[in-house]
Amino acid sequence: MTTSNSNSIDVGATIAPKSDQLNADDLIVGPRTITLNAVKARASTGQGDQPIALCFDGDNGKPYLPCKSMRRVLVHCWGRDGAAYVGRSLTLYRDETVAFGGATVGGIRISHMSDLDRAVTMSLTASKASRKPFTVKPLATSTAPTKKTASAEEKTAKAQAALTTILDDIAATEDVPAALARHADMVARIAAVIPDARAVVDAAVAARLAR
Repeated sequence: MTTSNSNSIDVGATIAPKSDQLNADDLIVGPRTITLNAVKARASTGQGDQPIALCFDGDNGKPYLPCKSMRRVLVHCWGRDGAAYVGRSLTLYRDETVAFGGATVGGIRISHMSDLDRAVTMSLTASKASRKPFTVKPLATSTAPTKKTASAEEKTAKAQAALTTILDDIAATEDVPAALARHADMVARIAAVIPDARAVVDAAVAARLAR
């Protein structure tokens, strides 16, 4: 005899690993689409193998730390300026075939990205002796009959998040001129929303060079 319980229990929520980052095991229950709200440099913390943190809505303090292969995908598809990633979305999934130290442990891969008009295929390193094609598909987003115009508050919040990402990069970088060149276009766009953005960036550069 079976009994039913009207109260739904999410068993999947009980198997999430305890960690300070999004893990492949977090995706055992299925792929997850995330929307980025900040991109932070981690090089200054000594995390050389995972130098970038992609923070996203609802991450509960567990950002996505892309491996080198997935960082290559991000740069190939979205460009070098991490500040421009804010507001964009990714679909992440667990790839059971990822190996580490000779053991198959599983890893996080990107299947879909917003702001793409077509599928993108590139060659990624599979092992020291081989490379394999890797394809990312455009992330389908719901569209309304008319495009929603962002409010002034939304524009300011997005610009502030991008500015924070740039300031974090300047604070962590060893090559300040390269960082300024990398973010030049984004700083100009932010300044159209936050008038003192250039002054804030200049002050961050002065503080970094004075260290």
